[in-house]
Amino acid sequence: YLKSVDKFNEWTVSAFVTPGNMKFVLLHESRNDDGIKAFFNDVWELYVKTMLNPFHTAHTPIRSSVFDARVRASAKKYL
Repeated sequence: YLKSVDKFNEWTVSAFVTPGNMKFVLLHESRNDDGIKAFFNDVWELYVKTMLNPFHTAHTPIRSSVFDARVRASAKKYL
């Protein structure tokens, strides 16, 4: 978790790099470091579960409505 890596007008950019070198970036207004870190960890867990799915092709966009819904639910919970 890299915390705040940049600022753009009133927005803050936070980043998360996984051990597999996947990068997640979040553009947000609030300054909730614990919530942002928990959100990134949750999204990383969802990402790993998606990559372990034998029916998902690696290096392709994730087009799962379930994945999208779970990321949105995690955002509502932590952000």
